[in-house]
Amino acid sequence: MLYGRSAESAALDEVIARAREGQGGAAVLRGEAGAGKTALLEAAAGRGAAARVLRATGVEAESGLAFAALHQVLWPVTGALDALPAPQRDAVRAALGLAADPAGDPYLLGAGVLSLLAEAAAPRGLICLIDDFQWVDRASAHALLFAARRLGTERIALLFAVRGDAPVPGVPLTVEVRGLPDAAAAELLRSRHGVPSGVARDLVAATGANPLALREIAARLTPAQLAGAAPLPDPLPGGARLFGDRVAALSAGAGLLARVAAVEADPDPALRATARLLTEGTGSAAPPQDTDRAARCALAELEESGLAGLDGTRLRFRHPLIRSAVYEAATPAGLRRAHAVLAELTGGDRRAWHLAGAAVGRDERVAAELVAAARRARERGGYGSAATALARAAELTPEPGPRAVRLKDAAVASWLGGRPGQAESLLAEARELPGTDAALALEIARLRGRFELNSGDAAEAVRILSTGDSLEMLADAAEAASYVGDTAALVGLGRRAAAHPPGFLRDSVAGIGLALDGDPEGPALLRRALARARSGEPREAAEYLWASAAASQLGETDLAAGMAERAGRVARVSGMTGQLPVVLEFVATAERLAGRLASSRAVSEEGLGLAREAGYPNTVAAHLANLAMVAALRGTEEECEQLAREALAIAVPHRVGLRVGVAGYARALLDLGLGRHAAAHERFTALTAAGPGAGSPAVVWRVAPDHIEAAMGAGEEAAARAVLAAYERSSAHATTPETRAVLARCRGLVHSREEDFAQALRLHTNPFEAARTALLLGERLRRAQRPGEARAHLRGACETFERAGAGPWARRARGELRAAGEDGRAPVPAVLDALTPQESRIAGLVAEGLSSKRIAARLFLSPRTVEYHLYKIYPKLGIGSRTELARLMVLAAGSSTEGTGAGAGQTLRHE
Repeated sequence: MLYGRSAESAALDEVIARAREGQGGAAVLRGEAGAGKTALLEAAAGRGAAARVLRATGVEAESGLAFAALHQVLWPVTGALDALPAPQRDAVRAALGLAADPAGDPYLLGAGVLSLLAEAAAPRGLICLIDDFQWVDRASAHALLFAARRLGTERIALLFAVRGDAPVPGVPLTVEVRGLPDAAAAELLRSRHGVPSGVARDLVAATGANPLALREIAARLTPAQLAGAAPLPDPLPGGARLFGDRVAALSAGAGLLARVAAVEADPDPALRATARLLTEGTGSAAPPQDTDRAARCALAELEESGLAGLDGTRLRFRHPLIRSAVYEAATPAGLRRAHAVLAELTGGDRRAWHLAGAAVGRDERVAAELVAAARRARERGGYGSAATALARAAELTPEPGPRAVRLKDAAVASWLGGRPGQAESLLAEARELPGTDAALALEIARLRGRFELNSGDAAEAVRILSTGDSLEMLADAAEAASYVGDTAALVGLGRRAAAHPPGFLRDSVAGIGLALDGDPEGPALLRRALARARSGEPREAAEYLWASAAASQLGETDLAAGMAERAGRVARVSGMTGQLPVVLEFVATAERLAGRLASSRAVSEEGLGLAREAGYPNTVAAHLANLAMVAALRGTEEECEQLAREALAIAVPHRVGLRVGVAGYARALLDLGLGRHAAAHERFTALTAAGPGAGSPAVVWRVAPDHIEAAMGAGEEAAARAVLAAYERSSAHATTPETRAVLARCRGLVHSREEDFAQALRLHTNPFEAARTALLLGERLRRAQRPGEARAHLRGACETFERAGAGPWARRARGELRAAGEDGRAPVPAVLDALTPQESRIAGLVAEGLSSKRIAARLFLSPRTVEYHLYKIYPKLGIGSRTELARLMVLAAGSSTEGTGAGAGQTLRHE
């Protein structure tokens, strides 16, 4: 029976009830030790009707062992692994030690955990209880929280109990578990221990009504104290002291087993270590069977005392405070000796951590064992646990040089594990060590620059990365300079890169810098790099993104978008641990430039969530800025303004001029779409004048066609001519049809030449841009009193805009159609607008021919979630099969369906 917990129980019951209806969710129970969190978890599980229950409890002794807690949760349901998409299945198998081959992608692992839990939830739902989350190993915590943030359509309730202020990021509901209400505390004392009201009041006041403290203290009171005839103990025991006397009352053997259990939860090595330590304690050569019998007797005594006992395959203390009491009673030398014996009886990661627990001072042999444990954790996707092991290895490393290397490696693992703050602290510690050689110093500098670029000051990243002369550091510095919008830095870096031997990356970096400086060698180098990209030379997503940057510098937006999409596809296949949010910036932009607004929005929302989880604020700003652009094209003014403000709040202080420029572009494009030409022209002019950190030449180049349209609409013909001249110069080396089409449209606008519009329509390969050209031509023909010729152009433009969900542009085209004499036509349904971003992505992948399992693998979902969304998509669109959905998506998009991807890389003029 629970006393006084109706509010807390009701909150958990609601989470479970919603999960039973297919609206999965997670909650955190937070409170001090002994507040009753475990009791609430167990009570919630008991009220889950026929739902399956999976459990794990964080164990302090296992907090360094990668995936120890995940093993507890998932082991009972590993029989369902074959139902998972192959990449997810392999990642989970590797994490649980069921496969020899590494599969170290934490995103795939998190998705695999979600999928396996979803399988376990069929058919009656699942309640997953994670107690003492503050001691769950970091690898397990990362995977469980990844799943917890994606439970929307699963029949899963995931409940965490955590002590104190230990973070549980991304779980929306927190239930604070405090002391009991006075009346409930008094009732507990009366019903369980016969404590009268006067004594109960004193106990409640002294303990803060902590249920554990109330029970433990009341159980020890003398009859006179219970009756109020004798004073209560002063002071009352609290914390670990609640159990200190009971631990002290154990026999020597049981006390020794308790000490061993405090550092090793596996009963087999714990009992064997106890037997050996008992022999050492007596100094006699007792037969093994006698010491084994003594160890088993110690276990029986420990269980009878109620302090600890066997729980499945674990030796557990009844409460974590008992373990703390055991620690307080033990001497440091005794704990070290327990670790030393256990190290001889265990292997792998357990041995490494026991050796570390037994170490006195620095010890290279022990440090090397921890490094090996970190490597194993990293190969399985446990980057957080790898970081913990490497940081401890660094503490034990005698020489400063190797210590700096291990701190650096720990920083990388922390970064990939989603802990950028810890990564930067570890890297700073590595930098301060004496005796670091030049090569390591440069590697540390490169990491500092990368960390700064993702989450700090982009201009500072340029400064740090520019200190190196390797091609890789120059490329990183150029990427950072493109984010800042610093043309002078890009030119200087390009010239430095040109001194390196020819190759794809060298040609890309040098070509961009030289082209910006007006050197004719620049475009030639970029053409050579693109030829290599087209031939399939790049093997990684980052290389395709450099190809995208090269195409952008040449003014070939369509080719740049295609290379970004290809980068995404390569990254999805190869796995890009820790870098997926970054690459999704470029994939989302490519989708938007192609006019696939629903897809662009969905990709950016995925990237936004991942960037927030990973702690990459500059990438958060990128996705917010792209979402603002999509909102501008859709005409949702309030949403556009809000997203732009959020992006600027990050990008301005971090001097990420590219994102500042895109957020400003969104506001200007919104004005243009809504017909506010003067306001749009003013905003575009301000973008053009912005310097490094507040704007970007990449944005200036990309906005030129819209700026020209706004200037002409505002009657600023001279300004439009100046922008056109600059755009012609920047596009002088472009050869792709789409770039030539947009340039022809701009000339048609400024010079009022119908033949330029006609040429543009012949050249266009981007249906959305073709619709914009058709709209402008239709407007011109209608105003020239040629409505019959105008209607066909306006009708096609209207249909394209409506299918894309570009509301303002569709309304403008419909208005022109009415003015041209075509009234009463019902708008074409904006098919993709009926779908949520997640549904839109799934529909697009169905159109590519992917199965539910493959879609799940690509989007980090469970196959059941994919099927759930499909059953919602069909009635929304009035269809009943995948074939019909694929046809409808192709028709709606007017071009190839969604491109997706993941990875990390560089681009300069992709906006």
